[in-house]
Amino acid sequence: MSYLLLVIGFIILIKGADFFVDGASSIAKIAKMPTLLIGLTIVAFGTSAPEAAVSINAALKGSNDIAIGNVIGSNIFNLLVAVGISAMIRPIKVQKTTIIKEYPLSMYSVALLIILSLDNLFAGNDANLLTRGDGLILLLGFGVFMFYLIEMAVLSKEADDEVEEIVKLPLSKSIIFSLLGLIGIVFGGDIVVKSATNIALQLGMSQTLVGLTIVAVGTSLPELVTSVTAARKGESDIAIGNIIGSGLFNIFFVLGISATIHPIAVSSKLIFDFIILAIVTVISHVFAYSKKEVDKKEGFALTAMYIAYMVYIIIRN
Repeated sequence: MSYLLLVIGFIILIKGADFFVDGASSIAKIAKMPTLLIGLTIVAFGTSAPEAAVSINAALKGSNDIAIGNVIGSNIFNLLVAVGISAMIRPIKVQKTTIIKEYPLSMYSVALLIILSLDNLFAGNDANLLTRGDGLILLLGFGVFMFYLIEMAVLSKEADDEVEEIVKLPLSKSIIFSLLGLIGIVFGGDIVVKSATNIALQLGMSQTLVGLTIVAVGTSLPELVTSVTAARKGESDIAIGNIIGSGLFNIFFVLGISATIHPIAVSSKLIFDFIILAIVTVISHVFAYSKKEVDKKEGFALTAMYIAYMVYIIIRN
């Protein structure tokens, strides 16, 4: 029953995110918000709504390993599988600004998360904790990231042409879509956390493993679909930008909000996964920097790395 509920929860969660993005984007359009700003905020972060819903729900319920494992697992999955499969479909060309700005920012966010998570260890304490203060620091990083996005968009002359046109719905329909989407995100996230926790207990799996695998892959489906679709259409910027943006959103906003609402205890088991995320981020950057693209062979290598990582953490459990 828990497996069925988990699937139902993911479906409600992902469809809720779709409804919310459509409704909220339409309302913003009716309010005459610039299309570009809508694309950079509501639409761009809509694909990360599942991670936000699950991690915040998990933090509130004290399921710390699911809360943080979901974010770490999702980011590793996106960098290895979403980028890997997209590159195998069609080589992903990476712009210079992405290589010299977005990728380094991504590496900085991972380094900051590691330092904040393990600061108690550095101080000689046994317990690792993302405190409310750490959460506020991450949210400050999110504010800086948002400022950078908006500034970059304003300075880009071709930015408006790169944003998919938002469909404007009637106001009443937009409000209904937004409310239904919000309910779906919250309700679906709650179902996913409860069913994933039950599965962990039934199979003797740790919440860390469930968060890094089942939950992380499920909440990353929107990013995977978006990047693969963009790759098939030859939209390299969307394919890679979606992954980097989602990763930054997950660390800065999702964990920032989660820790601010309720401090998150960080399991010592996750230290290895933090290191893997840092290594994966660097490898992805090296691939992009070497030839200004991620080619099919590199895409295959990234996907193979994820399979090896999955085998390892399953054996570890």
